[in-house]
Amino acid sequence: MCGIVGYVGPKEVVPVILEGLRRLEYRGYDSAGIAVGCPGEEKLQIRRAPGKLRNIEQVLRDHPLSGTYGIGHTRWATHGRPTEENAHPHRDCTGRIVVVHNGIVENYLELKRELTAQGHVFVTETDTEVIAHLIEQIQKEAELAGSPINLESAIRRAVKRLTGAFALGVLSSLEPNKIVAARSGPPVVIGIGEGEYFVASDVPGILHHTRDIAFLNDGEMAILTLDGANLTNFDGNPLPLKIQRITWDPIQAEKGGYKHFMLKEIWEQPRAIRDTTLSRISLDTGQVFLNEMGLKPEELAAVTSINIAACGTSWHAATAGKYMIERLARIPVEVDYASEYRYRDPIADTNALGLLITQSGETADTLAAQREMIALGSKTVAICNVVGAMITRDASGTIYTHAGPEIGVASTKAFTAQITALFLFALHLAQVRGTITPAHSLNLVEELSRIPAKIEEMLKVISHKCERMAQLYCNARDFLYLGRGIHFPIALEGALKLKEISYIHAEGYPAGEMKHGPNALIDETLPVVVLATQDPSDSGSRLRYEKTLSNVQEVTARSGRVIAIAVEGQQDLAELVEHVISIPKAPELLLPLLEIVPLQLLAYYIAVRRGCDVDQPRNLAKSVTVE
Repeated sequence: MCGIVGYVGPKEVVPVILEGLRRLEYRGYDSAGIAVGCPGEEKLQIRRAPGKLRNIEQVLRDHPLSGTYGIGHTRWATHGRPTEENAHPHRDCTGRIVVVHNGIVENYLELKRELTAQGHVFVTETDTEVIAHLIEQIQKEAELAGSPINLESAIRRAVKRLTGAFALGVLSSLEPNKIVAARSGPPVVIGIGEGEYFVASDVPGILHHTRDIAFLNDGEMAILTLDGANLTNFDGNPLPLKIQRITWDPIQAEKGGYKHFMLKEIWEQPRAIRDTTLSRISLDTGQVFLNEMGLKPEELAAVTSINIAACGTSWHAATAGKYMIERLARIPVEVDYASEYRYRDPIADTNALGLLITQSGETADTLAAQREMIALGSKTVAICNVVGAMITRDASGTIYTHAGPEIGVASTKAFTAQITALFLFALHLAQVRGTITPAHSLNLVEELSRIPAKIEEMLKVISHKCERMAQLYCNARDFLYLGRGIHFPIALEGALKLKEISYIHAEGYPAGEMKHGPNALIDETLPVVVLATQDPSDSGSRLRYEKTLSNVQEVTARSGRVIAIAVEGQQDLAELVEHVISIPKAPELLLPLLEIVPLQLLAYYIAVRRGCDVDQPRNLAKSVTVE
């Protein structure tokens, strides 16, 4: 999501970094900063500003910098508000070490307490600042022990203390003309020029300077100096620098090597969920913090009903959110298509909360529904992916989904980020209303924090399986998707993805309604995708699963071809159907975050096999700004 650009070489560094950051603006950000060094200077010079790049450019005009090495960053706030103070780069106590960072340091509070006890003074609200102080402390201890270590050695020790996801760029004025970069999760690329070297979080940031690029893998570190670029692992063992000649055009570069934006965005979902979650939960207490929502606890406690309005994929997220809110917070929820809300003479008042869900924040129908809710006396909360979008301006508060820019028209990571935001909202509401125990809250928060890693592992396993399955079913004329309970809207979303990008007619249906019509459609040519997952610890989930097995048997008895989405270890299902795609175990209310991924991949690979324009399907636009 954030952007990193660093440079070592003979050129004046500031224009190089600013141009690189400008080319990474598509990733989204809310503040920016730059650190620059010159050999012989005791400290690194930093300039930062909230808002767009033009703000940092104005700061640099007023207070110019000059140097031959440096690093810049555009930040999307996770820990701490988008202020100048919280913008990257961040310094240690001495001002000689600076760090930029993409990702989340999950154990930063533990490290911060430890470093504070050792005398370090923190000046920001961010998790990143602990990295700078940790490197400083490691070098200080090594020097006191009589065995001083260089910057890269200190970083190697530091990264072994970090848990979470991180891409780092680090400078030290004590070691001029050097940048150290490290990766564990978010991407890092290295550029090799003629006597100059670059680091960035994505290829477009440096592609206008060099096409010779090396991609860091997890657990790898690059050391850039005027003498060249060296690569090691976190243990210090040297690794070969595998340089690729990039021939992408700018749009291809933004795809990061993926064939389509949609595929890239499917693979970015772990990061989107992680970024939407981790700044808002306490893994110590299970508390959910949604301070930006703008409503006081007593106002939330007084809410007697919730009206949700959304369109398309966001409506499917809203419907899943209804199950979450009613199950956890015990408040009745109505979900409307935003395009229909105004026309049904809706009932809302000061005790009803309006919830608007939109990726862009500019969807005309959803904006109109918001205006209607406000006119009826309701406070409104927006769930939105774009900071400062229209819908956020009139809302009492906003829960931002930190999915980053989503370029593919068919929504993927924005959907899972919305589901994540809705789960956080439901859990927060339950905590305010006292309808959930602290132990249950803590368990759900812990389980939510594990979801990104589960998706990362699942993607590695199921991608090829979905691609092979697409070969079998790419010529089907129709698909049927079935689900029960909270899994029904996921079936709807799976069907929508398929028809959006492959132009195959697909329909989502409640599994319990099969006998009331859809059974007539089943024959040997009809693929039926069944969400047959379960949470064995949940009695309702077990009952739902048993009923879904009966629906599967109805389909197979009529020669329908079943593709089942199941939790690992469900052997009874494997004996009934042609295909099983397994997902990791999770609590009932979190299974949708895992279930949707194979449905997205199946739709994607079928569309590719059919030769469809996956990122720009016909007749569709990313943001529907007219009614």
